[in-house]
Amino acid sequence: MTKLKHTFKTDFLFKMLFVKYPELLKKLVAVLLGIKLESIGEFIIQNTEMPPESAGEKFCRLDINMKVDGQLVDLEVQVRDEGDYAERSLFNWAREYSSALPAGGDYLDLPRTVIISIINFNMFDCNEFHSEFGALEVTRHTPLTDKFALHYFELPKLSGMVSADNSLELWLALFKANTEEELAKIEALGVPDMEQAIEAYRTVTVTPEFRELARLREKARHNEAAALRNARNKGRAEGEVKEREKWQDVVAEKDAAIAELHAKLEKLL
Repeated sequence: MTKLKHTFKTDFLFKMLFVKYPELLKKLVAVLLGIKLESIGEFIIQNTEMPPESAGEKFCRLDINMKVDGQLVDLEVQVRDEGDYAERSLFNWAREYSSALPAGGDYLDLPRTVIISIINFNMFDCNEFHSEFGALEVTRHTPLTDKFALHYFELPKLSGMVSADNSLELWLALFKANTEEELAKIEALGVPDMEQAIEAYRTVTVTPEFRELARLREKARHNEAAALRNARNKGRAEGEVKEREKWQDVVAEKDAAIAELHAKLEKLL
């Protein structure tokens, strides 16, 4: 098996690829939201920029923010489970929703705001790989508003089978793929959208721009690892100092007690 150095899950590759190929992004979003491609009129990527220095930032967020027929749609890939993704995605929704209200604007004019997360870990205790959340009353399940939507696609829950007839699972299989053989298996199905996406992937990953971003991201990872290692070493050293100080205090207390006992014995004698 030939392991891919960079996959569709690689955040800066994900953003660079789909910003450079907006028609592919449009097809992906249509599939993820379960809407017909031909029904989409307005489709605007609102954050196409990705300055090289952002690849070296530890906490940079390489999402794609779009306006789709009046809706705000934000698409993000999350590889690692850091234990706070539910809160993070809710925060992202709140930020996108609240920032859409202009000064003096009417709350009724706020757009439907949708956060789509493709995640490389299991988040919910269920067998389904797609979970959609809305704002509902807890017992009657009456919708509060249709302006709130969070979608999560859990890649580990996908089956290993791929079929040319299931567009959603095909797109997600691209993101899940970690080897050349897995990409070749998808490509062999002869689905035009998959062939285009894989060709775009291969084109982007050999560009000088991508290679520079990959270099900066790798440097950032090394710097982060070094910082964590230094912090651990410092913590270990500080812990050793505190341990020595603690035992020094214990010895000092024992010496004081022994000295006091000797003094009492001398008086008795």
